[in-house]
Amino acid sequence: MIDYERPRRAMICSQLRPNQVTDRRLLAVMGALPREAFVPAGKRSLAYMDEGVEVWPSIDGAPARFLLAPMVLARLIQLAAIGEDDTVLDVGCATGYSTAVLARLARSVIGLEAEPELAAAAKATLQELAIANARIVTGPLNQGHAETGPYDVILLNGSVPEVPKTLTAQLKQEGRLVAVVANGIQGKGYLFFRTGDEASGLPHFDAGAKPLPGFAPEPCFIF
Repeated sequence: MIDYERPRRAMICSQLRPNQVTDRRLLAVMGALPREAFVPAGKRSLAYMDEGVEVWPSIDGAPARFLLAPMVLARLIQLAAIGEDDTVLDVGCATGYSTAVLARLARSVIGLEAEPELAAAAKATLQELAIANARIVTGPLNQGHAETGPYDVILLNGSVPEVPKTLTAQLKQEGRLVAVVANGIQGKGYLFFRTGDEASGLPHFDAGAKPLPGFAPEPCFIF
């Protein structure tokens, strides 16, 4: 039986701290939360590697789904500066690891997932870990979940070519959205703020992440 405490400590010491993750609350949460519980049984030995972990295979041409690499997730969450009274929308939560991390930092979290099977797995694991301030819902990722908004923070669990206004419109005034913006695997970790009806963002760090499904830009006609 694998002792996961050792790779969990190694994740903190070799992946997070050397890469400017300094938030003590966040380090404590990720140092205690069993990431392996959110990874399929056959891949749990890979749970703490320093890259994304596949948790859902490509089926009928649909893209595979991944947990964000620990460092990328941690830096995005740290960038969002989540407070204990914040409400958070976790877009593309997959098996729920990011939702669980966020729930230990915020007042409440909505985890949005497009795949019903992944959503069911996330619900089951959150229940097993007695995380009561998070709820999993299903729906198109690029539409968000306006029913329970507006939110203090929105996190995107994968890369997108651009952040749609549909999501930034679900932020509270001065709300924050964090995402990896990229047209390929390598991109930048962005922090967006909503002011009035607009949201503006700036890049903060280099980040690689698998694309989130449903965010491809609409094709345009060229004359």
